[in-house]
Amino acid sequence: MAPRTPKMPPSTVICFVRHGTTPTTGKVLPGRTKGLHLSDKGVAEAERVAARLAAIAPVGAVYASPLERTRETAKPIAAALGQPVQIDRGLLECEFGEWTGCELAKLAKLPEWQQVQRHPSGFRFPGGESFLELQARVSTAVSKIVERHRGETVIIVSHADPIKLIVAEALGQPLDLMQRTVVSPCSVSVIAYGPVSPSVLAVNSSGDLSNLAFGPKASASKAAAK
Repeated sequence: MAPRTPKMPPSTVICFVRHGTTPTTGKVLPGRTKGLHLSDKGVAEAERVAARLAAIAPVGAVYASPLERTRETAKPIAAALGQPVQIDRGLLECEFGEWTGCELAKLAKLPEWQQVQRHPSGFRFPGGESFLELQARVSTAVSKIVERHRGETVIIVSHADPIKLIVAEALGQPLDLMQRTVVSPCSVSVIAYGPVSPSVLAVNSSGDLSNLAFGPKASASKAAAK
């Protein structure tokens, strides 16, 4: 009798959502500043992305960084999908150290800013994390979530730089090219983590997500359409 071929584990699909707009978005580097909430615009963005993500149900879990702006974005998503929000510190924003709270216009005039844009792999924020450390931390957190929810679809609400780095890693893209990826407020980037390698299904999406439906509900819908 021929030996049985081992069954390949199913893919885990992760939808990465950047938090919604805050009063400092595009103006200040807030980092891990506490007490920063979504603006009215950000609240509306969170409600809209929740409605879009409802199209890919069922979802196995909703995770968020501990900061207020990510938890507030995750709340309507979790409600729409019938899941609690699980907090994971590994999904936190980069620790920007002495740059935390600085105006972006002023930071852009510093010579170090060019390194952040063109050679981030060699940069450490003064008193904070390096991009390499950030990527390793977030990658470890995502890997644990993938294994915990093998075969499921999961929502992760995080921040721009962590999502850029995760997308770069999935693409096999050098870290130094991460700034070429745009991750807008409440955009959705989707990666399927298969048994061999990840597949990037969407980046910075702001449109319809129904074509990314997975799981029993999607299979039933396809069968009914035949």
